[in-house]
Amino acid sequence: QICNQHNAEDPNLEQAFHRMAQTEPNLDHDISWFVLPSYWAKTVVALISFLCFANSYDGDFVFDDSEAIINNKDLRAETPLGDLWHHDFWGSKLSSNTSHKSYRPLTVLTFRINYLFAGGFYPVGFHVINIILHCTISVLMVDVFSILLGGLQFSNKGRRLNLAPKTSLLAALLFAVHPVHTECVAGIVGRADLLCALFFLLSFLGYCKAFRENKEGHNFSIFWVLVSVILGAVAMLCKEQGITILGLNAVFDALVINKLNVLELIQKFLHKDKSLENAGLLRKGLLFRITLLMSGGASILYIRWKIMGTGPPAFTEVDNPASFADSLFVRAINYNYYYSLNVWLLLCPWWLCFDWSMGCIPLIKSASDWRIIALAALWFCLIGLISQALCSEDSHKRRILTLGLGFLIIPFLPASNLFFRVGFVIAERVIYLPSIGYCILFTYGFSLLSKQAKKKKILAVAVLGILLINFMRCALRSSQWRSEEQLFRSALSVCPLNAKVHYNVGKNLADKGNQSAAIKYYREAVRLNPKYVHAMNNLGNILKERNELQEAEELLSLAVQIQPDFAAAWMNLGIVQNSLRRFEEAEQSYWTAIKHRKKYPDCYYNLGRLYADLNRHIDALNAWRNATVLKPEHSLAWNNMIILLDNTGNLAQAEAVGREALELIPNDHSLMFSLANVLGKSQKYKESEALFLKAIKANPNAASYHGNLAVLYHRWGNLDLAKKHYEVSLKLDPMAPGTKENYNLLRRKLEQLQKKGG
Repeated sequence: QICNQHNAEDPNLEQAFHRMAQTEPNLDHDISWFVLPSYWAKTVVALISFLCFANSYDGDFVFDDSEAIINNKDLRAETPLGDLWHHDFWGSKLSSNTSHKSYRPLTVLTFRINYLFAGGFYPVGFHVINIILHCTISVLMVDVFSILLGGLQFSNKGRRLNLAPKTSLLAALLFAVHPVHTECVAGIVGRADLLCALFFLLSFLGYCKAFRENKEGHNFSIFWVLVSVILGAVAMLCKEQGITILGLNAVFDALVINKLNVLELIQKFLHKDKSLENAGLLRKGLLFRITLLMSGGASILYIRWKIMGTGPPAFTEVDNPASFADSLFVRAINYNYYYSLNVWLLLCPWWLCFDWSMGCIPLIKSASDWRIIALAALWFCLIGLISQALCSEDSHKRRILTLGLGFLIIPFLPASNLFFRVGFVIAERVIYLPSIGYCILFTYGFSLLSKQAKKKKILAVAVLGILLINFMRCALRSSQWRSEEQLFRSALSVCPLNAKVHYNVGKNLADKGNQSAAIKYYREAVRLNPKYVHAMNNLGNILKERNELQEAEELLSLAVQIQPDFAAAWMNLGIVQNSLRRFEEAEQSYWTAIKHRKKYPDCYYNLGRLYADLNRHIDALNAWRNATVLKPEHSLAWNNMIILLDNTGNLAQAEAVGREALELIPNDHSLMFSLANVLGKSQKYKESEALFLKAIKANPNAASYHGNLAVLYHRWGNLDLAKKHYEVSLKLDPMAPGTKENYNLLRRKLEQLQKKGG
């Protein structure tokens, strides 16, 4: 059992605490801050972390959620569970050249469980789990910070002592309310970072448990060291950063358990000092434990690489422009500038954006760029902190600064571009774990200021003010993540040069039917990035719908010229060419789209429409049949097959196709309507009537449904019912073609019958 809080009523614990206090300075001593029992400290942290993000619980699926959740077939029950271990985070095969290689099967598994329990894509359950995970992690941070700031000490009964209750609570609160965490908590795909952080911390706490019976590094539990390695592997199966905990455990072991002085060790190594063995490096157990950690980590990475298959992922220049720069100087300068911006987001998390790519941060191309100041400031601070961490005579300061820098830097390494190219410029989600290091350094700085300050309460109030500001910023940012409209618009002021921001605002407007406003944002996206083929494609689509065919063709032609394998743009270009009656070019464009995307049902559907316009009925039917094979629920393709067969007099074949379609899509009222028309012409009036009535029940305001049912009754001789449905049809659509004429014919017939009856 781990004890998280010093209990002043237990004399054994009190003695142990005082023994420790005599050997090492206590950070809490000079801080004017409140002390809470462990249970209450964790309750406060849990409550505050919950309140920060509670307003995101009923948010929508936004941004990357669509691809990772809604369009991810791995979440559905019909997908074999084993596929999760061969697919990436987005549901693509890892062996595919287009895969991002983000291997996070455990995260996808939790999404799948969410989906199954909710019975569909209902975002509330997904958001609630994210909030609970962040609260759990924040509570665990109380334990983690008590070890990192106060050291690892156990009582005679094996209970861990919290020697820094004030500072550990402050650091945990800083972590809980940091606004940079909003993307991870309020964005559902951020669950990868949350799960990774959870097992990351459990791995660290498990490693600490290995030393419960420790006497100066000689006794430890191999079981808990192995548990720590396994938990590190689990963290990596949630997100790639998780593997870095093994390195941090090794650093913690060397600095805290074995109390190594890194500078002294380096000096002895350089001077080949024979007392090196006594410096602690070869102390019993340390090398063995580090060997376990490193061999475990190497094995995990090897297995991960084998699963990944074809090598590292392929990213484009717009994803990470600095990594494509020819000059090593330009790459190095920009990478360091990105690091400084990440640090700035930790220090001042006011300007937050869902995406920092596509021109949001222009490249630094010369040493005269004023932004070089940010790099100088970053390295000035880092060198100062590193020198203190290595050279300070205060062992307590050395330990805390080294641990703070370790937790700040090591979890960030996979996102640093140092080992491999990453697919982003800045991503707030990857700072979730490094923020632990920031909280350590902030809290330590606060304790040093408190030691020097005469008015400690004013300093404490200032820190409370920072916590309150961060809390309010979290609440505001969480509300922005509730819908795509708010999220995308919030980015316009932060990254006005980001083409993707304008593209997403435009797409959101287009989805809501506001085409005029969408055009404005799509045009700006293309202006900012003249090679933005997705913006060109969407803008071309809108212009096509507005019958501005010439400009639509120019944009789509440019898009496929820039990206020749862009299947959607080829299909849309074919639609425009078809509208311009350039049928041969349209057919060629459709087949080019299918060449680049073999399973493309919508393209087969449009190809079928082209063939129908050219009276190539067999080709049209074959194209629509291909569409339904690839996508059995493709209602439009089924409908067109039924209508074409009906119009060409193939009623028996039309009926067979209609019945086949309704078996696959039994609740589609348009299919019921088309089949009912065929059955009516085949004089199967009763069955036709049943389908018409069923279609009307599903869609009672369709004038054509009532009009055609009236025609059926008219043929069948049920004139009163025919009159009733003609009148309903005309009420719904007074200009319905043919209905008024049929209604007038019926009225004349009824009048004649009345005269005869009279």
